[in-house]
Amino acid sequence: MSAFFDDWDTPAPRAPAAPAPSTTASSPPPPAMAAVRAADKRIVSGQGDINQLAPFKYPWAWEFFLNANKNHWTPLEISMAQDVHDYHHKLTPTERHVFENVLSYLTTSDILAMRNIGLAVMEKMTAPELQIYQARQVYEEALHTWTYQHCIESLGLDQQEIYNRYRVVPEIHGKIALANRRLERVMRADFDLADRDNLHEFALSYLFFAAIFEGCWFYNGFSPIFALQRRGLMKGTAEQLQYIMRDEVLHCAFGIRTVRTLIAEENLQLDPAAIAELWAEAEAAEAAYAGYLLREPILGYSAAQHMGQFRFIANRRARQLGLAEPYPGADNMLPWLDEQANLRKEKNFFETRVTEYQTGGALSWE
Repeated sequence: MSAFFDDWDTPAPRAPAAPAPSTTASSPPPPAMAAVRAADKRIVSGQGDINQLAPFKYPWAWEFFLNANKNHWTPLEISMAQDVHDYHHKLTPTERHVFENVLSYLTTSDILAMRNIGLAVMEKMTAPELQIYQARQVYEEALHTWTYQHCIESLGLDQQEIYNRYRVVPEIHGKIALANRRLERVMRADFDLADRDNLHEFALSYLFFAAIFEGCWFYNGFSPIFALQRRGLMKGTAEQLQYIMRDEVLHCAFGIRTVRTLIAEENLQLDPAAIAELWAEAEAAEAAYAGYLLREPILGYSAAQHMGQFRFIANRRARQLGLAEPYPGADNMLPWLDEQANLRKEKNFFETRVTEYQTGGALSWE
């Protein structure tokens, strides 16, 4: 038998035995700790045990987690074959410009969202039922990023060029730069929430992230692709975005509920001027983006419609936060958009599989 097997079968020499622990100087066990009470929990700066899930103080956060887990999917479940044909043979140059730049913006945005939840928000939550949903949210943002990559790769797009647009196209970069500026300080691990000014900034940053970044920019950001889908184009990509949109609606609703609870719990009074500045900056960045994205309108969709819908959705998010509407009287420019979040679509059974989550078809999302 070879030396290899000889060596393998030969027991290794034993290391010298460690000295037996002393039995004469053993330390007493640590004293017992007080039981956890739900009342000790808080959104931030709580005194409960972060490792002990129940009893719940925020049972609604656990319900978000349970609902999110009813909605499992992967981008590989949806065929992109027809999209490849549509992109190369049916889309006009203007439509390809719109399609590519929507994907370019979204690819970076979901990575930013993943990092913000993981580094700025989840780390500062002190109730485990909140953290557990946010852990699921981090996973979903990664899944969304995979989805955009799957679409880009399936269509044979230049990945380096598409992914770099957020850096080199000012109108796309403007939205990302605004988000980074609004979220950068609160991402720091040493951001002290015992300081009331910092706590106010954290609440504003989380409000921006939940209600504007996810609740307006994402919710409105899929609309150009859905406009193509309504004309029978790029249906695979649009179907992927419908799954993502339902996740994002949950993210937005959870964030708004958390912000409202934080404000009440900490007796915060948000500065109205600071809120107005948030809306003004977000609108300006969105207007620049819409002007670039839809410099020429596509059939059934224009920059004016995009901005009108942004203002309409912004009013909805403000009402959900208990704030004054920033754009009173804004009209619903895209009454079909909410239908996309619910995936309530009639399909030819033999053409494509029914697009429903595995067990979440009866959930209410708005």
